[in-house]
Amino acid sequence: MKTAFSLYLTVLLSIASSNLLAQASLWQAKDERLQAQLEQVISKLQLGSAVAEDKLAVSFVDITDIDKPRVASVNGEQMYYAASLPKLTILLAAFVEIERKQLTLSDKLWRDMNDMIRHSSNAAATRVLNKVGREQLIDILQEQDFALYDRQHGGGLWLGKAYDKSPAYARDPLNNLSHGASAMQTARFYYLLESGRLVEPELSAKMKEILVKPGINHKFVKGLSQVQGLNLYRKSGTWKHFHADSVLVEAENYRYIAVGLAQSRDGGRWLEQLALPLEQIIATHYSQENKTIN
Repeated sequence: MKTAFSLYLTVLLSIASSNLLAQASLWQAKDERLQAQLEQVISKLQLGSAVAEDKLAVSFVDITDIDKPRVASVNGEQMYYAASLPKLTILLAAFVEIERKQLTLSDKLWRDMNDMIRHSSNAAATRVLNKVGREQLIDILQEQDFALYDRQHGGGLWLGKAYDKSPAYARDPLNNLSHGASAMQTARFYYLLESGRLVEPELSAKMKEILVKPGINHKFVKGLSQVQGLNLYRKSGTWKHFHADSVLVEAENYRYIAVGLAQSRDGGRWLEQLALPLEQIIATHYSQENKTIN
């Protein structure tokens, strides 16, 4: 006969096991229908050659059912220079250190993190990075619980240079990038955040409070501007001909993640053009599903 303690331990192990599966699940959650729809959008926008030439990467994840994500991706594991998008890594590392009692969430730190994400302030990003610690941030990205930089999946999110005029202090081992991202690992950042697996629930809510209501209206945000009733949690990046955007979209009856990385002077326009067709795929899917249920 099982004791109360052994039953409790069994429950804890079951929860831990399901958490590990959820963390790993995006890599095994490719959905053929969603993949075909993404590729159709890319074709209609005449972006097939950009994908074929590795000038464009897109990851698109339906997380309406958080335990059963549906993934579509092109060039998803390829890293690109992503400019300010990896400021997401500073945000993550700061909140991890807050959770571990190594940092205090002061008013000053709160303002800097908001400015770093919402308005992409380089000065604020560098101040927060220095509080976290440069090597500490890199270590956090590679921790097993996060694995947001993982050599088995082409790398991922990386930050090895402050957002100032100082030189890079640690380029990523696989691609020699100072500010790098892959579309899939960026999508994983939002998925782990939304499923409560980056930090504790109260701190997750604070991270989302910083990410919501983007202060820069371009790329995905501009492309979605005509759609009512959406909450957008977003970080983008731009430098010369490198364009990056990432967004967690919440509507009344669906949620999804979109990430785009482009290496072209037209990249910003590509991402703006992609935003609405991707939104329509998800909105239509759940509109039809609700009609079927009713």
